Formats: sequence, structure tokens, C-alpha cells
Amino acid sequence: METKEMTMSKKYDHKAVETNRYQWWLEGKFFEATGDSDKQPFTIVIPPPNVTGKLHLGHAWDTTLQDIITRMKRMQGYDVLWLPGMDHAGIATQAKVEEKLRNQGLSRYDLGREKFVEETWKWKEEYAGHIREQWAKLGLGLDYTRERFTLDEGLSKAVREVFVSLYKKGLIYRGEYIINWDPVTKTALSDIEVIYKDVQGALYHMRYPLADGSGYIEVATTRPETMLGDTAVAVHPEDERYKHLIGKTVILPITGREIPIIADEYVDMEFGSGAVKITPAHDPNDFEIGNRHNLPRILVMNEDGTMNENAMQYQGLDRFECRKQIVKDLQEQGVLFKIEEHVHSVGHSERSGAVVEPYLSTQWFVKMKPLAEAAIKLQKTEGKVNFVPERFEKTYLHWLENIRDWCISRQLWWGHRIPAWYHKETGEIYVDHEPPADIENWEQDPDVLDTWFSSALWPFSTMGWPDKESDDYKRYYPTDVLVTGYDIIFFWVSRMIFQGLEFTGTRPFKDVLIHGLVRDAQGRKMSKSLGNGVDPMDVIDQYGADSLRYFLATGSSPGQDLRFSTEKVEATWNFANKIWNASRFALMNMGGLTYEEIDLTGEKSVADKWILTRLNETIETVTKLAEKYEFGEVGRVLYNFIWDDLCDWYIEMAKLPLYGDDEAAKKTTRSVLAYVLDNTMRLLHPFMPFITEEIWQHLPHEGESITVAKWPEVRPELTDKEAAEEMRLLVDIIRSVRNIRAEVNTPLSKPIKLHIKAKDASIAATLEKNRAYIERFCNPSELIIGTEIATTEKAMTAVVTGAELSLPLEGLINIEEEIKRLEKELEKLDKEVERVQKKLSNEGFIAKAPAHVVEEERKKEKDYIEKRDAVRARIAELKG
Repeated sequence: METKEMTMSKKYDHKAVETNRYQWWLEGKFFEATGDSDKQPFTIVIPPPNVTGKLHLGHAWDTTLQDIITRMKRMQGYDVLWLPGMDHAGIATQAKVEEKLRNQGLSRYDLGREKFVEETWKWKEEYAGHIREQWAKLGLGLDYTRERFTLDEGLSKAVREVFVSLYKKGLIYRGEYIINWDPVTKTALSDIEVIYKDVQGALYHMRYPLADGSGYIEVATTRPETMLGDTAVAVHPEDERYKHLIGKTVILPITGREIPIIADEYVDMEFGSGAVKITPAHDPNDFEIGNRHNLPRILVMNEDGTMNENAMQYQGLDRFECRKQIVKDLQEQGVLFKIEEHVHSVGHSERSGAVVEPYLSTQWFVKMKPLAEAAIKLQKTEGKVNFVPERFEKTYLHWLENIRDWCISRQLWWGHRIPAWYHKETGEIYVDHEPPADIENWEQDPDVLDTWFSSALWPFSTMGWPDKESDDYKRYYPTDVLVTGYDIIFFWVSRMIFQGLEFTGTRPFKDVLIHGLVRDAQGRKMSKSLGNGVDPMDVIDQYGADSLRYFLATGSSPGQDLRFSTEKVEATWNFANKIWNASRFALMNMGGLTYEEIDLTGEKSVADKWILTRLNETIETVTKLAEKYEFGEVGRVLYNFIWDDLCDWYIEMAKLPLYGDDEAAKKTTRSVLAYVLDNTMRLLHPFMPFITEEIWQHLPHEGESITVAKWPEVRPELTDKEAAEEMRLLVDIIRSVRNIRAEVNTPLSKPIKLHIKAKDASIAATLEKNRAYIERFCNPSELIIGTEIATTEKAMTAVVTGAELSLPLEGLINIEEEIKRLEKELEKLDKEVERVQKKLSNEGFIAKAPAHVVEEERKKEKDYIEKRDAVRARIAELKG
């Protein structure tokens, strides 16, 4: 009869392993939050991806980390809610749909607002499907029964509630202000949607003539096209050069307008000429000066970046074309007398890449100071948000301490329409959840809210808020962890915190785990222009989701960037392949063992005791590191345990009893193998969910799926430190013999003499007891173990903790080469002794370090000195 384990294919095929498994998980409802009151809830909300197309490697990394955390918590017995959802991404999505229409020879205005929004919803449905497919390929354990969208009915209600509440508190206001304007998408941008780049430009020096004909005043600008909107020239009130000019007027060239010379402390006397042209409608600092001095605001541009009627003869020109023309005209008039090269920081739209125009506009704003102060205050309490790594808390606080009011209106059709209406006759503003009763007399504000306004409410709006009695809000909010990149601390993390405080009275999440950016192998940011982007779905097709996930999760430490490397993903595939082959070997030798038959009470070999001890240590270390989000370290620990301890050593040693005649030893080894593999698959499962489920299903196991199997726990009764020390000695001996064989090109198949001089009788007894292992893995023609063994001159030697090895290799050994090799070994040991003694002579270390750590260092010192003495003695012997 065919046993289940024989259905494991001979070769690891990631496609066969991963296909259909996700659907099986969904059908089993393993990822759905249960609401079980006997379990402690644990919540993560997914950072909602923009519904604009494909997920990139950054998304894959971000969601993999969340999946690791939630899978582990689910196995630890928590009632886990990992809530999925997507963001409507106002500017980005509208731009995509408008591009699609342009290709059809249409514009949004041809369709009208209602039809255009309908088209955008169709786009959303199509691309939401693509995103779910990508989540499935990654193996994300999401609860789809609670999937949300930032424009769905519940979230829209929450957005209106927040807007109306802040408006009534005086924290949302409408006013004229200099905003960041994107002339390509024709919408306002918040400060953090502006990317500053150093650009090679020019500084244009001009002379404005005094109206009384007594001379001129010098000013300079990088944007001469804005001079048409100048309404003053400012100087510092203490500047002796200009005190006599304050109150006089100048004639603005080209326009012929007379404008005043004013005094304002903002002016830097040391910069340039010490006189500044003031354009209140086109510069944020000039706007503030204009307010202080009641200056008129003259807008000289249209929303598309062309010049308007106030630009006179330049009307209709693009702003940069106007710059060229006005420079030419000013030079001809003798006004512009010097142009110097000037590198300066220029704002570009994060969305379109266009040069941002500071632009006077009537917009909606959030008054940030009171909200920011509450968020800053929170960080001084026990209930603060914990940033991992901690250094990002400083970044966050610095931004809050220097915050400006947030421009929240966007000139778009796709998004949350602002719940404000203007009376057609009186101009009165009405703000509420629902439109006014006599709607025919009112007109709604055409703008929508900044996308970040709705995503700032994500942790609580997705749970049913503003209904504070909703089951999910009461059980799963506040959430436990937010996982996100350092590039959106300002955009999103900070806003969720201050909105969470304002509307729920608590932090929206306990921890924020910050990761870096995925870069290419050369450390460059991935971009379309460089053509170095990598589609995670292509990587999954080639190497599997498990390989990609393990690489992403373990390739860096928290907060650090990650360099993508195909070679490293391939190495991870090789790791998965090693696990597959080792498991398949174990299953083929299980002899039909069932879960109930696993018995660890029988007499165990030193290898059995050692692997069980190492498993306990690995469980403890992995659990501790994972709780601290040190997934790179977890990966290293798991890799070393699985590749080295389990596959390279234990499985090889297990072959002795498995292929032997002792049935009791065979049964114990099978039980140990089954137990260790079961627990190892559970430890690895959050990182590599597909292969671990597949192997676990073939192993003797209890339960329906590894996704809901219990997280491994340390069983102290299975720890045997003595056996671990014995095994370490055996491994050191076998490794040393293999190294010596390699140095003299003697294959393992050729028997050689091996003499082992033990430090004392107890070590000699241990080696005798484990003689079978030494014979199996060293293949000696003669094995002598004792405490008094003379070393012949023509022998290769090695020193391990507790013993000296001697391999008489007459005819193969070069005495001079052997001395050189031993001298290198001596140099290494000298450095180790120096390092450990330096540490032990440090009073601070002795005073602060735990007693067991100090004791460990003392043991190392003794061990290194003993090894060094033995190597020195052998060198002296050879030198004769």
C-alpha cells in the first residue's frame, strides 16, 4: 500500500508546492479572525496599496513582514485579525484613468464628473482583482471577510465625521494661502508631496528705478517671470544702506506700476544686495510679509502654468517660455544687468514630476499645531507609540515640532468630496454630514480631500468607527503593530497617530516597525528611468514565493535598506531544496510512524540528545528575536540550525541507527526525527508558508493545517547540556579531520590513521562511547583514543577543545608547510586570547555584564590558552 510520505516528489518544485495551496487555506478559513473571547486579540491593518496597478518589491517586503508576525501570533494562540484593504489614491488613480481616456481621444470633461467617477470605479474593480492575485501569490494570511476600501460607504462616513468635527472645533478652515501647485495634474499638493532636487539655475540681478528719479535699488531672483506680480521691495529696518529709502516707491519695470519700499525683519541684510522683491501671490515667505504690510496679491499665472491676463503681453506663454522672453526684454531695457549660475533646491511634484509652483489659492486647511502638540505629548507617556528602531522617533518628533498647516483640498473628481456647500446668493458656507434641505439653493464644493486625509483614519475607520459600539472596534482597536517604510513616517504614520488621538483618545497602534527601501544590487533606488525595477511576481515564478519571502525578511535589520540580489534569492531556493530533500529522506525512513507513536522516552544517542537540545535553544532564540522584530537574526539562526545541525549533522548521524539492526534505537531515532522536523517546520512556517505546509502535511502531525498548529515551546526535560558538549567535541574532531584530509588531498574514501589524545579520562571515555560516529565520519584505518599518546614527527595535527588530533600521514606531509599552517593557527589563537583578556580586564564589563556572560568569557579564555599552548608545543616539536 502506498504511504502518504511517498507522494512527496523526488525534486523540489516550488510551482507544484505553491499552486492551489492558498485557495485551500482560504477555503479552510484559517486566516479569519474568530472573535473567540478565550483568546487575546492581535491586530494589524495592512498599509493599503494604491489601486493603480502592480505591487512592487517594497510592497512584497512590507506585507511579508506583516505575514510573518500574524502567522506567528496565530500559532501562539492569539485571535489574529490582519485586515486587508486598498487606497483610492486620488491623484495617481485619476491620472491613470485620464491617460486611458486620452488614448481614446477623450478627456474627463467630455464625460462629466458623474460618468468619469463611474469609469474610475471600473478601473478600481479591475485593479483590485490584480492586487488580490498578487497577495495570493505571496501567500498572505489576510482576512478577506473584512476587506476595506478608502472610498467604501463606512470609510466615507468616517471621513465626513472627522471633517465636520474638526471644522466645528475650528481646526479646519478655508482661506487664501500660498500652496504647492502641480500645473500638470492641476491640483494642490501638501508639503510632503513635494520632492526637492538641486537644479542648475540662474540668479537674475535687476535694478528697479526709484519713482523720484534719484537712483535705483538692486534686487535678484531665480524666477524673473514672477516679477510681474511684485507689489513691494523689502529691506531690513536696521540696514543703514536703505534706511533713507523706506517709504519711497519704485517703478516696476515692464508694468510701469509704482510699488513701495517697505521695512521687514525677515530680510537678510547679508544675502545679495540686502533688498528683496516681494510677490505675495507666488512665494510663501512673500505671502507672510504681504499679510504683515497689507500688500495686494497679484496672481500672474493660470492653473496650467501659463501666464494670465496680469502678465500683460506675456499672456498665454508657458511660465518657462515667459522667463526666456522677459529676460531678453529686461536686458534690452538695461534693467537686467547680471546673470550668474546658481544651484538651488527646486520642488518637484511627487506625482507628475513637474516643477511645483508656489501659487495663491483658496483651499481647505487643517490647523496642525493643537493636533501635533497632543501627539508630541503622547510620546512622553507610558502609552506612547514605540518606534522600531527607536531612532525614527526623533525623525517623527522633529517633523511634528516644525509642522505647518496641512492643505487638504485637491482639485480632483476622484476622492471624498468635501462636505461643504456654498449658498448661491449669500455665499454662506454650510458644513455637515448631509447636504442642506433646500439643496437647490446651494452648490457643493467641487474639490475632494487629500487621499492621506482618509488613510489617516485607516486603523479605526476600518473597524467600524464612528460606531464605537461596533464589535470589531471594541475588540480589535487599538491595533498592535504597524509595519511600514521610513519614507512615509510623515505622510501617514504621524497623521494616523494624531487623528487616532483626537478621535479615539488612544494611540492607534502599540508598535511601528520601520523598514527601509528595496534597492538594486548596486544600492540604487529602483526607478523606471534606470530600468532597474524588479517585478516580485517574476521572481516568484522563477524561484517561488517562499524563496522571495525568506530573502526579503532576513536580508536586513530593522530600518535598513535592502539590496535586491537574484543570487541571494537563488541561494534561498537552494535552502528550500535542502529542507525538501532532508524531509523526504526522513519520511522515507519513518517506517509508517504515526503521530501517536512518537515516543521520546527511549534511550537516546548523543546525537539525539544534542539535536533536541539544539532545537530547544533554537525555539527560545527564534521566539525572543521575533518578538523584537529581529527577523534578519531569526533567519540566520534558523538557517544555521536547519542547514548545519539538522541536515549536515543529525540526519547523517541518524543513518547509523536507521540503517542498523537495533529496532529500539531505530524507533527512537524515527521519533526524534519526526518531532524535530515537525517543530522545525512550525518555526520556519511564518517565513516559508508553502513548503512548510506541504512537508508538515506529510509528516506525522496533529491538526488540520500548520497555519493553526501550536507555536513550538521549549521542553526543558529534553535539554541535555552534557550531550551538547559531547556532540560539539565530536563535530570539532570530524570537521578537523575533514579539513586535514582536504589540505593533503586525501579523500574520505581512503582510510587513514587517527590518534586522539584526550585531555583527561572522562573525555577519553566519551570518545570511546561515541567511537562509531568517529569511525563512520572519519574513516580511520586505525583509531587510537587515550590520554597518553605520542605524536610522530610526520603527522598532521589539530587542537580541539579537550583533545589533540594526530594523523600520521607519512609521505603526504611537508614539515615546512605544516609549521606554516600551525603558525597561522597560533596567530588566530593569540588574537582570541588578547581579545578575551582585554574584555575581562575591563572593569565596566565585569561590573555590568550578567554573571553567566562573564563566566562564559572566562571559560573561553581557558579554552583558547589551552589550545594555544598545544599548538605552540607542536610547532616546537616540529622545529626540533
